[in-house]
Amino acid sequence: MPALSAESLRIRRQSAKARVIEVIPGQILTRAGVQEPASVDGWICSDVRRDILKLVVVERHRGTGRIGRGLVHGFGLKSGALASSVAHDSHNIIAVGVEDLDLLTAIKEVRRMGGGLVAATGEKVLAEAPLEIAGLMSKEPLESLCARLQSLSNAAKALGCSLPEPFTALSFLSLPVIPELKLTDRGLVDVQAFAEVPLFV
Repeated sequence: MPALSAESLRIRRQSAKARVIEVIPGQILTRAGVQEPASVDGWICSDVRRDILKLVVVERHRGTGRIGRGLVHGFGLKSGALASSVAHDSHNIIAVGVEDLDLLTAIKEVRRMGGGLVAATGEKVLAEAPLEIAGLMSKEPLESLCARLQSLSNAAKALGCSLPEPFTALSFLSLPVIPELKLTDRGLVDVQAFAEVPLFV
């Protein structure tokens, strides 16, 4: 992956309304919504009051520098970010978060570990689970890995996440063959139409 900055993750507002991936709890299906996102000085920002958060997918295999940027509803985060290198089926890095700095910290930690799961806020990593084998598997003993996963779950809840298994839900938001709307490193995919679509309507 090329070096990232918080500016790499920004979304410039292009129109009043944008497509939003709506998480359905307990399912890998999503709904395609349209909302008016919050913005400051022409840049889109998360809206924790309405639970509309930034979602990014960063290509991690060929150093292309591609970043898909989108919005998601249903995680409930009040602060911080979650990031993972388990992101079906291409397994790029996917992250959901409130502030660009939160997202950047989580993504950079996944990169530093050589893959894994991270919960972060500001510049602080709250919990992590390295997945050093292709960013998908761990050599760590089961007992200690389970303890790490429990710490991640606790950290996600502390950040306000309302989903019981947030990293599982996150891992399927980049799978562009499961309806209705998903995000890849190339951008949003309308799975019903099997076509890439712009973020803004």
